[in-house]
Amino acid sequence: MSDDRWVWGFGLSTVSESGTVLDAWFPEPALGRLPLGLDPAIPPATLDQLAVADPRRAVSTEVIAIEVDLDAAPTSTADAYLRLHALSHRLAMPNEVDLTGIFGHLPNVAWTNAGPMHPDDATRLRPFLLREGIQVQSLDKFPRLLDYVTPAGVRIADASRVRLGAYLSPGTTVMHEGFVNFNAGTLGASMVEGRISQGVVVGDGSDIGGGASIMGTLSGGGSHRVSIGARTLLGANAGIGISLGDDCIVEAGLYVTAGSKIVLADQPTNADGARPTAKGSDLSGRDGLLFRRNSLTGSIEASVRSGVGVTLNEALHA
Repeated sequence: MSDDRWVWGFGLSTVSESGTVLDAWFPEPALGRLPLGLDPAIPPATLDQLAVADPRRAVSTEVIAIEVDLDAAPTSTADAYLRLHALSHRLAMPNEVDLTGIFGHLPNVAWTNAGPMHPDDATRLRPFLLREGIQVQSLDKFPRLLDYVTPAGVRIADASRVRLGAYLSPGTTVMHEGFVNFNAGTLGASMVEGRISQGVVVGDGSDIGGGASIMGTLSGGGSHRVSIGARTLLGANAGIGISLGDDCIVEAGLYVTAGSKIVLADQPTNADGARPTAKGSDLSGRDGLLFRRNSLTGSIEASVRSGVGVTLNEALHA
C-alpha cells in the first residue's frame, strides 16, 4: 500500500475528568507513515507546553502522535479527528477517505468559547462557567472548522456554518448563510451562499445561490453522491438531488430530484403536440443544461445551452 494513503501527526487531545476523549487537534498533519526513529514520547516543545489542564472546564490535555490508514475505518476519536484534519488541510479529497462508523467515535461535546467540555460537566459547572465568561456555543459531534484549521486563500463569513472536515479550495467564499458539511467542499474558486451537504463537491467557478440546497446521503437521501461541475449556477432557493455537469444553470426556486419529470424543451413534439420527457436521473451529470419551470404549465423543463454558465466576480475571490 502506498504511503500517500496514510496520514500522521503530532497533536493535542482534550480529555474530560470522566476519561472521555473529546477532541484532537493536529496543527501540521502530513501524508505518510510516522517517520522512522521518531519517538512519540518526545513531542514538539510547543505542544508539550500547551498540554495543561483547565479546571474551569474539567478537562486535561495530552500530547499524542498517531498515524492512520485512510483506506481503513476509524478506530478511535483521535483517529477520526486526524481524518477530518486531513480533509480540511487538503491532504485528501472528499469521498476518498474511509469514514465508516465515524459518528460512533465522535462524542457529543459542549463546544465553548474556551474549548470543548463534556456536556454533563457543562451542566454541573454552569454557574462557574458564567462567572468565568465561558459560554456554551453548541452541542454537537463536529466542531467548527476555524477552531482547528485556517485554510489559506479562503473567506468564511460565519465560522459556525463550516464544520471541521470541510475541504475548501483557495478562492472559495462562504457567505453568512452558506454551509459546508464535513467530507464536502469546493474544488476551486466558488461562491457558497447555500448548503453543501456531506459528500458533495462543487467545481471551480461555480455559484451556490442564497438558500440553495444540495441533497446529501446522510439522512436517507439515497446512495448517489451529488456533484456540481465547473462554472455552474444553482439559483437562489433552488435545490438538486442529481449531479450537474459543467456550465449548467438551475433557475431560482426550482428543485430537481432524481424522480422529477422533466420536459425536454429542445426536442420536437410528437403527434399529440407534446414534447418527450425524462426523469431527473437521466439528465444527471450532463454538461450545458438549463433547468427552469414553465410559468404557464408549471412543468420542469430542460434545454441545452451554449457558452459559460456563470462567471464569478474575480475581486471577491482573489
